[in-house]
Amino acid sequence: MKNALFPGLVIGVLSGVWLFIMLIMGLHFSNDKVDPKEFISVLIPIIGLYVGVKRYRDNDLDGKMNFLEGLIHAFKILIVAGIFVVFIGIVYINWISTADKANWSDFSGRIFAALLIGVLSSLAVTLLLISKSKKVG
Repeated sequence: MKNALFPGLVIGVLSGVWLFIMLIMGLHFSNDKVDPKEFISVLIPIIGLYVGVKRYRDNDLDGKMNFLEGLIHAFKILIVAGIFVVFIGIVYINWISTADKANWSDFSGRIFAALLIGVLSSLAVTLLLISKSKKVG
């Protein structure tokens, strides 16, 4: 788990920073409409997972990783990131957001979307980074 802590914290911190960047840009979670600028945040977990799983493969597994090892490590990274992002979300909704109508239902929809993106990113990153198996025959 220790090798998933740093990439997870990086994803969590960058996602939290992105919340504040969106606040500065005037974007709020007060409605169901998604501004196209919000889709930039999809890059944070994709890049973070890629770097974290690649480091794990190269440093801890000597360059050889099967699908399950990569997927489990990606999920560990996402758990750490998710815990941090939810904490930042609590602080953001309760004390920082200036939108009168910002609430948990709007924010939770985006968190669910982030979960879905994280799972799909984990699958994609793991498939990109697994070692090629040698055929017997």
